[in-house]
Amino acid sequence: PILGHNMPLAALGVFILWLGWFGFNPGSTTAANKDIALIFVNTNLAAAAGCALAMATSWVKFGKPEIGMSLNGALAGLVAITSPCATVTPLSALLIGAAAGVLVVLSVLFFERLRVDDPVGAVSVHAVNGAWGTLAAGLFHVNGFEWGQLGVQTLGVLACFLWVFPTVFVLFKIIAITVGLRVSPDEELEGLDISEHAGVAYPDFEVLAHGGGISAAPAGMGVAAECPLSATMAPVKPA
Repeated sequence: PILGHNMPLAALGVFILWLGWFGFNPGSTTAANKDIALIFVNTNLAAAAGCALAMATSWVKFGKPEIGMSLNGALAGLVAITSPCATVTPLSALLIGAAAGVLVVLSVLFFERLRVDDPVGAVSVHAVNGAWGTLAAGLFHVNGFEWGQLGVQTLGVLACFLWVFPTVFVLFKIIAITVGLRVSPDEELEGLDISEHAGVAYPDFEVLAHGGGISAAPAGMGVAAECPLSATMAPVKPA
C-alpha cells in the first residue's frame, strides 16, 4: 500500500472541510433564524466527538493513535450530523458523532478485509456514516423517538442504495471494458502525476532501472533497500 505521507497537509484539508461545513449545514436553512445557532453547535460537537472516538478506537485496535483515522473520524462526524443537524439536541449530536468515529474505523477495516480498493476510506466516511446519520435523524429526534420517522429514514437509505449501487456498478463495468478502471502497477508506482499528467510531484527523485526492484530515498541519502518490483527511485543529483 502507498500510505499518505503528508499528514499535516491532510489535516489542513480536513480543517478546511470542517470550516466549510459551517456554511454547508447552517447555510442550507437559507434563512437567518434561531435554528442556525443550534446547527452550528451540533455540527462542531459531532465533528469533535467523531475525531476523538476514531482516535480512541484506532488506539485500541492498533496500539497507537492513528492520525489518518482520527481525521476521517472528524469527517465521519460531519457527515453523520448533516441529516439531523437541526432536529437533535447537542448531547445527541455528541453521541451521533461519537458513534460515527467508531463506525468509520471498523468500516475501513471491514472493507480492507473485503479487498475493496478505497485508499481514503470514502465509502466508510460518506456511505456508511451518511446512512448512520440519516437513521440517527429518526432515532434522536428532539421530539422523541417515533417508529414512523425511523421507517421513513430507513426507506430513504434503502432508496439511495437501490438507485446508486446498480447505476454505479453498470457505469464502472462500462469503464472497465472501455478505457479501464485502473492503471498498471508500474504506472502506479511511477506516480500518476507522471504517467497520467506528465507532471513531476517529486522533482528530487527519478525512476531508474535497477536490478528488478524499486526503492526510494531522499536526496543525499542514497538508495533504499530494494522491493520486488521493476524500477528504482533514486535522488536526482543537482547539475
